[in-house]
Amino acid sequence: MGNIYIVGVGKIRFNKYPTETVRTMAEKAVNLALADAGLRKEDLESVYFANSFWGMFDKQDSIRGQVIMRGMGIDKIPVTNVENACAGASTALHLAYTGIRAEMFDVALVVGSEKITNPDKALSFAAYARAMDVENFEKHIELITGLGKSFKLPDMANETAPGQGRSVFMDAYAMMCRWHMDRYGTTQRQLAEVCSKNHFHASLNPLAQYQNTMSVEEVLADAPITYPLTRAMCAPVGDGAAAAIVCSENYLKKLKDVMPVKILASVHGQGADRDMDGIDIGERLSKKAYEMAGVGPQDIDFAELHDATAYGELHQSEVMGFCPEGEGGPFAESGATRLGGKIPLNTSGGLESNGHPIGASGLSQIHELVTQLRGSAGKRQIDGAGIGLAENGGGSIGVEEAAMCIHILEKG
Repeated sequence: MGNIYIVGVGKIRFNKYPTETVRTMAEKAVNLALADAGLRKEDLESVYFANSFWGMFDKQDSIRGQVIMRGMGIDKIPVTNVENACAGASTALHLAYTGIRAEMFDVALVVGSEKITNPDKALSFAAYARAMDVENFEKHIELITGLGKSFKLPDMANETAPGQGRSVFMDAYAMMCRWHMDRYGTTQRQLAEVCSKNHFHASLNPLAQYQNTMSVEEVLADAPITYPLTRAMCAPVGDGAAAAIVCSENYLKKLKDVMPVKILASVHGQGADRDMDGIDIGERLSKKAYEMAGVGPQDIDFAELHDATAYGELHQSEVMGFCPEGEGGPFAESGATRLGGKIPLNTSGGLESNGHPIGASGLSQIHELVTQLRGSAGKRQIDGAGIGLAENGGGSIGVEEAAMCIHILEKG
């Protein structure tokens, strides 16, 4: 079996787009990826399309990818629709990877597009709750709030109920963060360090939703969401699309003037029914990814981690093996995760600043990895970037993600 490569990427700036649709954003990302790979629509042999909420907002519940592809003049080839919450786009990439490994086809398009902004903000926030066990939603909320209030930390009595005025996922992240603070002494200021760093990275990224810098003090002084999270520490609501083109080693030989990036590992898994002391899904899957790639965490030059909140990055930096368990806070505070540091994390700005349109986020991470590995990241370019990792989680059941994908890419 030959290697598998990413030969084209495309992404529109993540933002709030009142006049754009899931369809129009996807079309733009696809055309950018095709142009980047130097391919025509007719060259594609398979398509994987990721989206979560088009049906909820605009009633397009089925054949979403076919609707968009047919409208673009891409027909006859198989189109697979993927819905896996925040991990939808990375799951679509994993499926394209496995299809090529199985020699079912040689070149595939992967695209994710999502529109979450809505004049009714309550509807936007309500969408996130559908990425949990809806039938047992109340039990999940009781678990989140119960665990969160069991730690000896600031009183939360004046906070609004979970999901009111914010995504319910912010409550889940806050609960896990309070556990981490109670167990390891992690501080709110360390979370602010993560967030401030990501705002700085995003200020260098013309495709990021937020491009303003924020000091640690400004992050701490921002509007409180649910302790210890302030507004700046949480990913914004937004819209966007991203795409990638994947091909086999044999197909790559046919192409000219491309800058290929090799996929060393593509791993997909489900969370487990565990307590807070159990083995984390990220730890389990990263070990599989490292084994598949033939590398270890010490070989990773940079990473895009799923930071729907600042705590997400702090936690994933530990379970990916970049620092010891419980030391994510001091690790961020040391400057190790900033551009120029030991292992730059979320050079795109992360979900906190680059943006988090659910169905597109995983491919946005891949876009950043490919851009860095090609040496095309401009002012945020990492010197000597050779191997990058992307971790993308989706949904929540119990105390961890319902789904996760990890990809490790190497400079072509």
